[in-house]
Amino acid sequence: MNKPSKEILEKWHKDPNNWKWGSFYYNKEDKRLLPPKRIAWMGWTINFANWKSIGFFFKFYCLL
Repeated sequence: MNKPSKEILEKWHKDPNNWKWGSFYYNKEDKRLLPPKRIAWMGWTINFANWKSIGFFFKFYCLL
């Protein structure tokens, strides 16, 4: 699969339909493990539509 262009990543990030309740990122097309948060300087978030991202979160959480 080809990597999405910077323009497509930006479009996905700005699309309010990809943010559930304004906070939870949910985009089935985005395969990134940790996309940036809605306010990018705050860090990264989990893509709740990507099982790899959710699995990473639970594995990281269990290590703590």
